[in-house]
Amino acid sequence: MKNIVVLVSGSGTNLQRIIDTIEAGEIQNAKVSLVVADRECFGLERAANHNIKSILIPRGKNFSSELAKVIPQDTDLIVLAGFLSILKPEFCENWNGKIINIHPALLPKFGGKGMWGMNVHNAVIEAKETESGATVHFVTPGIDEGAPILQKSFEVTAEDTPETLAQKVHQIEYEIFPLAINKVLGN
Repeated sequence: MKNIVVLVSGSGTNLQRIIDTIEAGEIQNAKVSLVVADRECFGLERAANHNIKSILIPRGKNFSSELAKVIPQDTDLIVLAGFLSILKPEFCENWNGKIINIHPALLPKFGGKGMWGMNVHNAVIEAKETESGATVHFVTPGIDEGAPILQKSFEVTAEDTPETLAQKVHQIEYEIFPLAINKVLGN
């Protein structure tokens, strides 16, 4: 059984999708062994609803070192699911190849510092992009610079708004996150 640690900052919808796909057998031979949040959020409640151990480590300059202390040594994969804190380079290097993130755009476009949530969707609309989507990528010390694992796109129409893009991207995230997790775990 492979152990997955999920880091969250918000409502935990991608965490829920991971839990649901494990329970449905779409992600095989794996379990979420720990959920870590960097702030009070509904993601912690989702973990509790599924009897998954969870820890709150408040954001701050010592976050990465505190996180390093609670990640079990037998962790096979760390998944950033709507996680907004930036991890220190040393943490990323220690878990190189074992940390993945989902980003609400087609990287390398619209990645980097400040490019999260509605900021991304606003930027896509302002740039008059003809497509958008989501990317699951490895986490490296550079923000959103890790190698892509899986991407999926959709057409941006003239009627799209940042809000409609957010909805479309979320649907793609739900679809590709479990596939990328299986790929990284070798399932």
